[in-house]
Amino acid sequence: MTRNLRCRAIAVGAAVALALTACGSGGESPDTTANADGLEKTTIKVGALPIPDPVSLYIANAKGYFKEEGLTVEPVIITGGAAAIPQVENGSLDISMTNYVSTFSAVEAGKKLKLVADMYQAAENNFNIMVPKDSPINAVADLKGKTILVNNLRNVATLAVTTQLKVAGLTENDVKFAEKPFPEMGNAIASGQADAGWITEPFITATQSQLGFRKLADTMTGETENLPIAGWMATEEWAQKHPKTLAAFQRAISKAQTLASSDRKEIEAMIPTYTKITPEVASVITLGTYPSELNADRLQKVADLMLEYKYLEKPIDVKSIIVAPPAAG
Repeated sequence: MTRNLRCRAIAVGAAVALALTACGSGGESPDTTANADGLEKTTIKVGALPIPDPVSLYIANAKGYFKEEGLTVEPVIITGGAAAIPQVENGSLDISMTNYVSTFSAVEAGKKLKLVADMYQAAENNFNIMVPKDSPINAVADLKGKTILVNNLRNVATLAVTTQLKVAGLTENDVKFAEKPFPEMGNAIASGQADAGWITEPFITATQSQLGFRKLADTMTGETENLPIAGWMATEEWAQKHPKTLAAFQRAISKAQTLASSDRKEIEAMIPTYTKITPEVASVITLGTYPSELNADRLQKVADLMLEYKYLEKPIDVKSIIVAPPAAG
């Protein structure tokens, strides 16, 4: 459950910035001499949004999990999974964070992508539709004819909102979706550029404490309860060309995911190192869960939901997109 808003406001304070730090940059990731373990590539660029979801990438770096595998990982900030697909295709990223909705849509469109590791699964109240405190919008049905900000169009954001619109007797055609990076949503809505936003942490906490926003709806309820949200992707070509490098990445990420899922304090300590989120804010934000293994049955739920809402024209067998993790031992 979410914490008391008053507690959040005290913790966040005026120092919370809605803008986050940019870590790394684009550009071709160089192949390096194979190391003692025979990695095809020892330095890779990995795309990630500067939000809590990919925290295991930074945990694995800080704890030396990648180093133990002979791998150097350079994080690169992205705006969303859909926007990162061209970057993995052109080689400026080796691996990237992605949301599963964008990935399955891209695969249906002919993109040769593979899911290589799991990252984040939704929990209660960490993907909410938010509105200003004085907004006349008091129910999802009131969104008819309104503009809703999402980080990328036709991704998990729009799908999640659409499931809530359905409950309220509306469809996606009854609203207008517009793109805006998460750090800019609060100010954009407050200035009248939009009426509502699909907002994740830490921006839920920040917009509540700084701007007085209120929750209109939790989009991870009903059909989307415990929905798998995000994972790591690579192109099929890259995965085939770099099997040992990929296996090293998978082992390190899985180890970090296991730690994140068992000790929230590790997450709280790491988030401020790659964002401008303070330790106080990190201690009160609402988090989802961090699965350590890709589970085809869970991910199939996403693909089936997309088919229901016509994000896909044909069923997708999720198992065909997953690169199995390396065998233990």
